[in-house]
Amino acid sequence: MMTGFPRRGGYWYHGSNAGLGALNLNSSRTNSNSNIGFRPALDAARSSDLTGCCQCVLEKDAVTSAIAETQNKAADASAACSFEKIYNFDNLLSAAYSCRKGKTTARASMFFFANLEENIISLQNELMWGMYCVSRYHHFYVFEPKRRLISAPDFRDRVIHRAIINVIEPAIDATFIKDSYACRKGKGTHSGANRAQQMIRKVAQSGPVYALKADIYHYFSSIDHAVLKRLLNRKVKCNRARALLCYIIDASPCDAAGVGIPLGNLTSQLFANIYLHELDRYVKTTLKTKNYVRYMDDLVIISNNKQQLHDWRHCIELFLAETLKLETNSKTQVFPIAKKNGRALDFLGYRMYQSHRLLRKSSVKRIKAKIKTFHSKYKKWEVGEKEINQSITSWLAHASHADARGLCAQLLKQSFTRGEKL
Repeated sequence: MMTGFPRRGGYWYHGSNAGLGALNLNSSRTNSNSNIGFRPALDAARSSDLTGCCQCVLEKDAVTSAIAETQNKAADASAACSFEKIYNFDNLLSAAYSCRKGKTTARASMFFFANLEENIISLQNELMWGMYCVSRYHHFYVFEPKRRLISAPDFRDRVIHRAIINVIEPAIDATFIKDSYACRKGKGTHSGANRAQQMIRKVAQSGPVYALKADIYHYFSSIDHAVLKRLLNRKVKCNRARALLCYIIDASPCDAAGVGIPLGNLTSQLFANIYLHELDRYVKTTLKTKNYVRYMDDLVIISNNKQQLHDWRHCIELFLAETLKLETNSKTQVFPIAKKNGRALDFLGYRMYQSHRLLRKSSVKRIKAKIKTFHSKYKKWEVGEKEINQSITSWLAHASHADARGLCAQLLKQSFTRGEKL
């Protein structure tokens, strides 16, 4: 019998026989109603040492010296993953606060935090006894930078996802290659763009520069559940932790049975990186490509050899189809990077050459339209300075990584003025 964890039921004065969340504090389990109390043992549950339970062992990738640095990091990831660590009270509590960041006044967040301890213990019990069920997803569209369907999980499900990520991501992330930049601490779009331009400059020292730029066709909605589960089996050896991950995958809304993961899930970001890590390994170890960088489903290879890039493109597309059941989209191509008889590398929001970097034209078009709308709404008292400043400051931070001082000055030269308030 498991001890030391919160349980429902029992009655208050029966000591160890009573649960932390006890119904009818002075009567038997069978004579219950909706009155709920919590034992002072809650603090003990928070501080319980759960490390003695089942351990998940992460499989080390069998790679060559091309990614020896990655292997060393994986070997140093000594903190084993366990299902018990996922439902540890402190981990769930930390996950809840992480999910609330930026959404303090959101209805779902306020509802969950109104009965925080009861909700955390409820999730803990559901996970412990295998009773956790995914709630209904909320679906909506976003239109920037392009039209995408977002399937957002319920707040309590987001807490579970964050708790999972807290435990399993650090060790799994250590197995990824250095030049994978999406949804990883210390990485991101700006680091990825800097790395890509660094590669362009390095290759340019040896002659003309060519790029293979590839995008995966409908990546998230094309991820095969069976393939993803097989990859997770290699990474996570704790049966209960793996079963929880597989349940989240199977419960995800998708267009076709057994295919696709939702964009709104935090776990989807980790799953997506695990999935294409197989491609990273293939490119780095089998093709032995050096100047390779990937940001989620966008990948770039830089080389002086145009024919070599065409050969690698064929190999990559074959690997994606046979191993991962994916395909590249029509934008995938090989081209020269040059101002004359060539073009820029359009990657991560920037147009990159060896000598400089420009903003993507669609980004400039969007900010011009947004500023125009802000002027109109500000004049009519329909928007405040705070909202305008937040939006423009965010875009300026992005623009600061490109040669765009003149453009920024031009966009902001017109001051915002108020009209007569009705």
